[in-house]
Amino acid sequence: MGHCKVRVITDERCVGYSHPGHPERPERIIATWARLRSQTELPITWSEPGTCDDVAILRAHAPEHLARLARLEDFDEDTPAYPNLVDYARASVAAALDALKAARAGETVFSLMRPPGHHATRNRAMGFCYLNNVAIAVLEALATGAKRVAVFDFDVHHGNGTEALLLNKPEAAFFSIHQFPCYPGTGTRNVGNNCFNYPVPPQTARGEYRHVLASALEQLQAYRPGLVAVSAGFDGYARDPLAQGALEAEDFYWLGQSLRNLGVPLFSLLEGGYSADLPELILAYLKGVEGK
Repeated sequence: MGHCKVRVITDERCVGYSHPGHPERPERIIATWARLRSQTELPITWSEPGTCDDVAILRAHAPEHLARLARLEDFDEDTPAYPNLVDYARASVAAALDALKAARAGETVFSLMRPPGHHATRNRAMGFCYLNNVAIAVLEALATGAKRVAVFDFDVHHGNGTEALLLNKPEAAFFSIHQFPCYPGTGTRNVGNNCFNYPVPPQTARGEYRHVLASALEQLQAYRPGLVAVSAGFDGYARDPLAQGALEAEDFYWLGQSLRNLGVPLFSLLEGGYSADLPELILAYLKGVEGK
């Protein structure tokens, strides 16, 4: 972990689609680029994602689902279709796979891409998500010899898609801390033998929310993972418009630091986070992960 630069994988094309009034909008990424480029505390290496083949995607998703992404039909009101959607979704997957490679090479790495992925299931796009980036990367890791891969999902919404795709998978575990009740309405209890859920009621006080995160991190550490994939959603923030979380920038710094302190290869993928402060929250998290 001794690298002194954070690799940020991003692609200017990922801001090429939008839907009027939709919270998952290009500005989330554009503003973060500007903030990360203007700061001087954290040295960053920028890279663009490569390409990904269908093999990796089809470990997680049905062929019919992949084919459907190419058709201009909305999935639901949260999850519209866009021209060239399949290309945007594939680029997000490619960035996740590149992040996995970078983590295995000992780098600190963050995928700053959209669309997010953790709600997408084998057959369904939902919750702004079309392909499940984190699950695809984990299944790729397992297929290429990784043992004990853990997903830590701190997005304020339950990663129902990731859970469904990794349920009872040998050598994988899923840990999710999320608001409940909240979209998508899942994650009330542990399921299978490897999916551990930490529901947090709306308006839970900041200290208590952080205590729940710490409990989840302890259980993650007890699992003794060899690799950690992070679904980094910043919508548990106190001023995020889509939920009733209480976290502040310092808490995301602490999360990054705590994950770094596990001492195992780690990669993080952007999921949610819809406040204007998203760039500050990502920067705080990256500083924590890099040990700044």
